[in-house]
Amino acid sequence: MAEELDRQAILDEEHLNLLSWGYMISAAIAVMFSLIGLMYVFFGIIMLVVSAHAPAVADKANQAPPAFVGWFLGGIGLAMFLLMIAVGIAKYWAGRCIKKRKSRTYCMVIAGLGCMEIPYGTALGILTFMVLGRQSVMKLFDPKVGA
Repeated sequence: MAEELDRQAILDEEHLNLLSWGYMISAAIAVMFSLIGLMYVFFGIIMLVVSAHAPAVADKANQAPPAFVGWFLGGIGLAMFLLMIAVGIAKYWAGRCIKKRKSRTYCMVIAGLGCMEIPYGTALGILTFMVLGRQSVMKLFDPKVGA
């Protein structure tokens, strides 16, 4: 019996370590993808500059796009950038919480939100539910559970 408990403790520690790494990697990927949002902001600024300096032409075919298109593109890009940075920070924090064995509920919420990121986030979220749902892991996060 003691041998089985030792084996399960080693398995739990290894699974939690892998989950922590998974969330750290997922956070880095989210932050890297946030740069796409900055690219949209850059394109929006370019469109604003071009439309501000474009001469008025009677021919509609050669006319620059209206200024609101640049504002719209820049706003969408900024929103995308900020959202992806927030997701990256939330995932990084979940990885730290798993490593420190605290805030199990927060980790489960982030896992649920991560399930929307098909396929990697879904796999990570399901594995998080499986590992954090074990009674032996619940004891690691909150020693009062075992009592």
